[in-house]
Amino acid sequence: MKLSTPDEVLRKVFGFPTFREPQEEIIECVMKGQDGLVVMPTGSGKSLCYQIPSMLRPGTGVVVSPLIALMDDQVVALRQLGVRAAALHSGLDGEESRAVWRDLHGKQLDLLYVAPERLLARGFLDQLEEVGVNLFAIDEAHCVSMWGHDFRPEYLGLAVLAERFPGIPRLALTATADPPTRREIVKKLRLNGARSFLTSFDRPNIRYRVYPKQSPHQQLLRLLRRDHLGESGIVYRFSRKKVEATASMLEKEGFRALPYHAGLSSDVRRRAQRSFVTDEIEIIVATVAFGMGIDKPDVRFVFHLDPPKSIESYYQETGRAGRDGLPATAVMLYGLQDIALLGQLLRSNDSSDERRRIEHLKLTSLLGFCETTRCRRRVLLDYFGETNGSAGSAGSAGSAGSAGSEGCGNCDTCLEPVESWDGTREAQMALSAVYRTGERFGQGHVIDVLLGKDTSKISSWNHDRLSTFGVGRDLDRRTWQSVIRQLVAAGILIVDMDGYGGLRLGADAKKVLRGETQIDFRRDPRPATKPSKKKGIVALEAPEDRELFEALRALRLELAREQGVPPYVVFSDRTLIEMAAAKPRDETEFEALHGVGAAKLERYAEVFLAKVASYTE
Repeated sequence: MKLSTPDEVLRKVFGFPTFREPQEEIIECVMKGQDGLVVMPTGSGKSLCYQIPSMLRPGTGVVVSPLIALMDDQVVALRQLGVRAAALHSGLDGEESRAVWRDLHGKQLDLLYVAPERLLARGFLDQLEEVGVNLFAIDEAHCVSMWGHDFRPEYLGLAVLAERFPGIPRLALTATADPPTRREIVKKLRLNGARSFLTSFDRPNIRYRVYPKQSPHQQLLRLLRRDHLGESGIVYRFSRKKVEATASMLEKEGFRALPYHAGLSSDVRRRAQRSFVTDEIEIIVATVAFGMGIDKPDVRFVFHLDPPKSIESYYQETGRAGRDGLPATAVMLYGLQDIALLGQLLRSNDSSDERRRIEHLKLTSLLGFCETTRCRRRVLLDYFGETNGSAGSAGSAGSAGSAGSEGCGNCDTCLEPVESWDGTREAQMALSAVYRTGERFGQGHVIDVLLGKDTSKISSWNHDRLSTFGVGRDLDRRTWQSVIRQLVAAGILIVDMDGYGGLRLGADAKKVLRGETQIDFRRDPRPATKPSKKKGIVALEAPEDRELFEALRALRLELAREQGVPPYVVFSDRTLIEMAAAKPRDETEFEALHGVGAAKLERYAEVFLAKVASYTE
């Protein structure tokens, strides 16, 4: 099938009727041989921006990707569409590698995926010069930034492409890059003069919720049973030990779950990821070692039972939910002890003072996000420099996003507006207790003093003789935890990052103690018990439509297992929902469905039309 324009490729190969902003402009830029920096949210269609030009320009497009699993998943999905794609990596045996090289030298490949280490290996670039490259796409480009959350030193070597292939367009792509990271990408990859395409960071289909950590396993079970039974999701934990404990708990509670962390062998990790992608399990419980570039579009939730170390990490990890554009949920639990632990780890690493200072500022920003009374989506967008819809591009029309100054209507602070209370007196109690105990003890001990607890630690330090002993009995422990946590978020109290998480007074503490300023606290939200209404989902109200959707899902799974591919590679949930609602009767109606191109029409129309007909009859 000879295709000559981006529009034809979009419709005939990928089955999409129109481009999203600014895909068409980025493709035009590459087709003219120009370099570009593309920052677009996960699930917004970045891949099309290099896949389509690679199919239209003479030669082979080379995609630099950091993970073998990501490369393999993208190659499988492209081959389902009839695109000539392959990957070269250490997971291939000798014959498989030789077959890829034969196709490459025989001009039989539209796209070749490689890791940066392979690309920069001795002699590899020489061979690429021989076969003819039509573009370089550097995926997950934020990995080049030493200040970023996924820094990979091998990415720094990719600057050589500017020298070795001066006439070949290079496209750096990422979903997560604040302004300093974007500047570093341009500098380190020598993209001076490249056009910049920056769309909105907003993911309006994701509902953001943040709760104080109380009993994380019970909170997780309550949320899963209330909103996400039978759905795919990721649960992030801080340590390997916590990953194992949570995965084991979920299995005992009847969920299909597996752990994933760097302490497991590569084979075990690979099997766990494959089981998740192919729907053999529902939930993957992981450290941050899991997730970059996961292509699974139907992840309906991402739960952080421990907070990440920065807003960039949070945005990247929550972005793995709802890639198909359907509603998804991001929930984070956090407590002051988590922030103290992360701070101690930052102080104990071998980084420079400047890097530790920046990482501490990022952690402070995350704590501010947790404690905000504003729209959470607005706080995220402001962090990435997108103030009141300022996202855009040099010469491109970026989406402004949906979270205006009035709020998004799809996060916890918008759905359940935060109540506040005058806590000036309680703040003075807490600050006095911190001061009188010597500014060296952590939250737990300070609260014991306020509550007048008779503990051996209090007795040994004679803290039961302090004037602040027992003055806070009118509040319970959970409320005092909230008070201290919010004082830390405001900088009125400071967690000692060099020691054991002790509390000390901040610069504004004296003003509070003297009564010169009023302190208002937010009331911590209580997790709802009723199922949440997910915003924007394509509804299948009729029972027979829902029944047909489940039958189509079962058929998709059967076909995927026969071919050894992930189910979403056959069709996305969005396509199946549309199919169940529209009930196509022939190939013309089937081809009109979202995501049905020529290859999938030929491969799947007959069997899916038969399944639809069996229900409509």
